[in-house]
Amino acid sequence: MEPVLLQDFVSLLDPASLPRVLRVCSGVYLEGSVYELFGNECCLSTGDLIKVTHVHLQKVVCENPETGQTLELNPSFSGLFSTLTSLQSYRTLDELISAMPQNGTQRPIYFKSTQRIVTEARVVPADQPLRLEAVEMHQGTHYARCVQVSKTQEIILHLPLSQNGPFWRCKPGPPQTLLQILQDPTMTGLMLTCPSLPWRTMTLKPQYMLQAVMHMRRTIVKIPSTLEVEVDDVTASSQHIHFIKPLLLSEVLAQGGPFPMATEILEVPEGPPIFLSPWAASLRKGQRLCIYGPASPSWRVVASSKSRRVPRYFFLSGAYQGKLRRRPREFPTAYDLLGALQPGRPLRVVATKDCDGNEEENPGFSFLAVGDRLEVLGQSQVCGTQGQDIDVLICQRLSEQAGEEEEELEEEEEEVESKEQILLPLYLSGSFVEEVTDGRRYSLTDLTAQFSLPCEVKVVAKDARHPTDPLVSFPGLRLEEKLTEPSLVVGLDSQPEMCFEIPPRWMDLMVAEVEEQPGQVAGPLSVARVEELSEAFYYSLRKLPAPESQAPPPRPPKSKGISVQKQIIQSCKEDSVQIFLSCFPAQSQVIGQQESYPQPEPKAKTTLEDLPKDKANLYSKIPAHEKDLKSKTQTQNSVVGMKPKSSSTLNKYSIIESYPLPDPDMDDHDYEEI
Repeated sequence: MEPVLLQDFVSLLDPASLPRVLRVCSGVYLEGSVYELFGNECCLSTGDLIKVTHVHLQKVVCENPETGQTLELNPSFSGLFSTLTSLQSYRTLDELISAMPQNGTQRPIYFKSTQRIVTEARVVPADQPLRLEAVEMHQGTHYARCVQVSKTQEIILHLPLSQNGPFWRCKPGPPQTLLQILQDPTMTGLMLTCPSLPWRTMTLKPQYMLQAVMHMRRTIVKIPSTLEVEVDDVTASSQHIHFIKPLLLSEVLAQGGPFPMATEILEVPEGPPIFLSPWAASLRKGQRLCIYGPASPSWRVVASSKSRRVPRYFFLSGAYQGKLRRRPREFPTAYDLLGALQPGRPLRVVATKDCDGNEEENPGFSFLAVGDRLEVLGQSQVCGTQGQDIDVLICQRLSEQAGEEEEELEEEEEEVESKEQILLPLYLSGSFVEEVTDGRRYSLTDLTAQFSLPCEVKVVAKDARHPTDPLVSFPGLRLEEKLTEPSLVVGLDSQPEMCFEIPPRWMDLMVAEVEEQPGQVAGPLSVARVEELSEAFYYSLRKLPAPESQAPPPRPPKSKGISVQKQIIQSCKEDSVQIFLSCFPAQSQVIGQQESYPQPEPKAKTTLEDLPKDKANLYSKIPAHEKDLKSKTQTQNSVVGMKPKSSSTLNKYSIIESYPLPDPDMDDHDYEEI
């Protein structure tokens, strides 16, 4: 087959023959455009193979051959078209009949007039197709016996041969719809006429959208038929060609099979490693994989080791069969105690650090000492001293006698335990250790169903199907949280017995399905139940948004502000003034007179005559932090009876320290008379 334009190939294509494989003989590139324009392919290279699977009619361009004008028709256009057999028009019926061969084999003749025809019986609309069957003589005049075809009946008309036109010859047959014209290959490129359009003659140019499959394309390629590219139909010689369709593991999981599926890795996502397991190093381009299907169950637990060395992090599959034993949990705050409390399960803890409940601001809060035993009862709210609501934890203090009788029945314990209830604010920072008397061995499923996470455990028996279970070697394991994440069970083609779970959300490999059948594995699949995580991925995993129902921890109350500190400083100054006035009655009278004056009163000016002549009465500014040290020293000197160095107007007293009047504008300094 010779190369043809893509538009011509599609126009002659029979939809029933799809799919067809085409080879691009001359490529095309639209300069300045993106690789895909509005979702359509606009660039094809020479030699590309295209497997056309569907052809969709987008629109039809109607063109007037006389003027070159165009208009677009929707595929649902309801007008009827007739085909013109020639581009010549005839002025009368006599000219139309004379142009036909005289042997009569060309009759009937289909024609139409672009003007309406008026007869005695009726009016024939313009562009109405007519069928000329014979020429008859009536009363010495030749008439053309014509038939007007309608949907319900045929009307016979006798038109004189002198009837003026213009007349156009049409293709035999009734008028056709737009889709009928396009589906008939013999109608391609013919001149048409339609009474519903404003032009006498027109041609139709359909535009299609091809849906095709190409090599290394993840999605269906859309190619417009107007793309100026030449193609060659190579369907017969391309039966052995397999078109590679890339797939992401997330797409394989979404489409649900068929499984098992033999694939080959095309691309590995970049970034730091997620898993530290040996199989992770084998995931590279070109590696063959066998996908066995979705993992069951789909949930897993994030865990971290409890050891003095560098901690390690793991994913525990929901199918893990190791045996776990509970270990005491540690709680740094009262809020953590509330989070661990479960209905119907008593929570008893021991304080490992002295905790001050701030009894001065809130007398209802209690003080805890090391070794105090508590049973957490629930949450409540109290009103603070400043009127604010404070969330508290209601606990019951247990006596030491109860600690010696832990193995007795609960009825006996309740008799000896103290009934004292205490309140702990949720923001209380302390240190608590859970009292654990449970010696049962749990499976991972039972443990996560009965206890809330995080939870401290010790693996006392390894998974029988995992001979190299690393969790047994750790003194403790902290189960952080339970995640539900769909995964795929995958095995290496070179080692079918080595199977592991890959969550596409975090490791979305790009693969391609291969034609080879996956190898059969003897016996049940051995899937790794424990996967070690990298530290970077573990912390990124822990940063995932928490559920919306989880409330943030409470904020502790604000410390005493500057206003409270100023009140304390003002109170100290008032005490100093009272001591000064008790030592100097004369000054108290002056101050009393000043206070009796009406307000506002202008400030009194101080002159040099009012100041003492002795240098000891001069004022010097000293820092506030030196006041206490000097005050203590001078007070001690006055107690031992030190004498004044010189006499003054107040010679009866040895002025060791003076107490000036408080100045509201100076809060950061005191004044001392030396």
